[in-house]
Amino acid sequence: MNQIALLSSWIGKTFAIWALVSAVLGFVFPTFFASLAFLIVPILGIIMFGMGMTLKTEDFLEIVKRPKPVLVGLVAQFTLMPLIAYLLTVVFNLDPLIAVGVILVGCCPGGTSSNVITFLAKGDVALSVAITSISTLLAPFLTPILLNVFAGQLIDIDLASMMLTITKIVILPILLGVIFHKFLGKKIEFITEVLPMISVLGISIIIAAVVAVSKATILDSGAIVFVVVALHNMLGYTLGYVIARLSGFTEKQRRAIMIEVGMQNSGLGAALAATYFNPVAALPSAIFSVWHNFSGALVANIFAKRDGK
Repeated sequence: MNQIALLSSWIGKTFAIWALVSAVLGFVFPTFFASLAFLIVPILGIIMFGMGMTLKTEDFLEIVKRPKPVLVGLVAQFTLMPLIAYLLTVVFNLDPLIAVGVILVGCCPGGTSSNVITFLAKGDVALSVAITSISTLLAPFLTPILLNVFAGQLIDIDLASMMLTITKIVILPILLGVIFHKFLGKKIEFITEVLPMISVLGISIIIAAVVAVSKATILDSGAIVFVVVALHNMLGYTLGYVIARLSGFTEKQRRAIMIEVGMQNSGLGAALAATYFNPVAALPSAIFSVWHNFSGALVANIFAKRDGK
């Protein structure tokens, strides 16, 4: 079992490679992977269930123990990322569907891989987990509302329906995961050890499916979408770190907030785009999944080398 756990951990740490491979496979074999698009929502539910199984009560108590860094991280994430996304869509004059997809990513909560990246960057992991957990619980309310504010002029958004959908595919699976962990404890410990592998496999399928159904769009405007997504992510990192520094936080807290702000739950973005708009609108989420794991690993390596000096 230890070998499986080690394999799962290695796959989780090398997610950027698998995300890139899945994107290439989706592009090369579009017919097959497009047929898997119906799995996007259920896969996200499974990933969220896994996230719930890793959460503990103390993860949520972090906001009571250290309210200021948690609140600053949450506010920065839910204000900076939607605003940056909106401004980029205006500056680059993106197609409305692609613009909605970019803004949708910006309105999503923090990504689960941000906790791993924070650990690798020697940041405050407890703070990272707290921000990810709380932002995810806030997503059913804030994500649709923010999307309506920044993209309501581009497309009709059914707020109530989207709130209900996020609750079903995010909150309920997380709560079930928490309940399973609480009552079964060590009996299901072996499952938590393989969760990184399951999450990587799930997100990889989502990426491949989105790339497959968006192949024509990628050929037409994939380069500009990539540039916008990369800028969105890097500006999130930069401004997140600056705000944390101006707030007087420690270096470990700055790194955690920086990574939390810059990395989004792109799986949720892809699921919502495919459900409510058009698979093409999910393209920015798919590219974000590939890019933010690569950039996150790069940021972690930079910090590790800086600490070594």
